[in-house]
Amino acid sequence: MAGLVLLTGCGGPSQHATGPQPTPAPAAAPDTPDTTATTTPSSTATASAGATASTPARPGATPPSWLGTRVLATTADGYGVVPPTPAQLRHRRWTLPDTLPELPGTGFAARVEAAPADVIARSTWAPGCPVAANDLDWIRLTFWGFDDLRHTGELLVNHSASAGLVQVFRRLYQARFPIEQMHITTKAEAAAPPTGDGNNTSAFACRAVRGQSNVFSQHAYGLAVDVDPFQNPYVKGARVLPELASWYLDRTRDAPGIITADGPVVRAFKSIGWGWGGDWHGLKDYEHFSATGG
Repeated sequence: MAGLVLLTGCGGPSQHATGPQPTPAPAAAPDTPDTTATTTPSSTATASAGATASTPARPGATPPSWLGTRVLATTADGYGVVPPTPAQLRHRRWTLPDTLPELPGTGFAARVEAAPADVIARSTWAPGCPVAANDLDWIRLTFWGFDDLRHTGELLVNHSASAGLVQVFRRLYQARFPIEQMHITTKAEAAAPPTGDGNNTSAFACRAVRGQSNVFSQHAYGLAVDVDPFQNPYVKGARVLPELASWYLDRTRDAPGIITADGPVVRAFKSIGWGWGGDWHGLKDYEHFSATGG
C-alpha cells in the first residue's frame, strides 16, 4: 500500500493546523457549467471571511491568534493529549477565509468536473490508494459560513458520489447550516503534528481506518465526508479527535454547528442513503458520513 497516508481518527487533518492552504487558489473553469441553478437567495452578493466593521462581534466569532499553532504533547500511541477545551474554542462560530474564487451568483451553486492533475497533486492521493485518480471528481460549491455569508469551498470525491453530494450540500445551504471552512486535505496537513483545533469539512483522504493499518477508510475511496469536525468530534473511550473538542461531547449544548440525529445534516445525507457515525455503537464519530455507513 505504497503511498498510503495514515491519519488519526475519522477527521484526520481536523486535529491538525487549520487555515488557508499555502497553495495558490485554482482558477474557476470558465467553460464548465454550473450543475445546479441558483435556488436560494443570499443576503449578500459577495462572500467575506468575517463580519463587516459595522457588525458587532459575537462570542466565539473571532478565532484566537494561536489557532493551529500550539502543538500538543503526544501519547504513546501518537495522538495528542486531550486537555479541557479552551474557552476561546467553545461556542465556536467563525469562518476562515476561502481558498477558492467565489462561484458566481447569489445562492447555491456547484461545479463538478473530473479532478484536474493539479488538484490531485495537492491532495493526499498517491500510487497505492484504493481509488484511481481519474475516478475522483473535484466539486466546487457554495456554503453558509458561521458569519452568515455565502462562501465557496471544494471537495474531492468519488465520481459515483458527486451528484448525490451536490444534492446534500444544496439542502445544507437551504437550511443555512454553518460550515467553518471547506478545502481538500493536503499531504502537509496530514503529516502535521497535532494541534487539536482544526475544523475543515472534507472528503477524500488516502488513509487507513484508525487502528487498522491494513484496512482503508471510506475516505480513501472518496466515499465519506466529515462535516465541522470540531463541533462534531470522534470519541472512543478517552480518545477525542480533534483533541481540544471535548466540550462538544455534550450533545445537548446549544451551540452552532452541532449535528443532531433529527437535524438537517443527518436528513440530507440519509436522503442519498449515507450513514452517520453518530449512530455507531462502541464509538461515536459525529462528523462522519459515508456511503457504506462505515
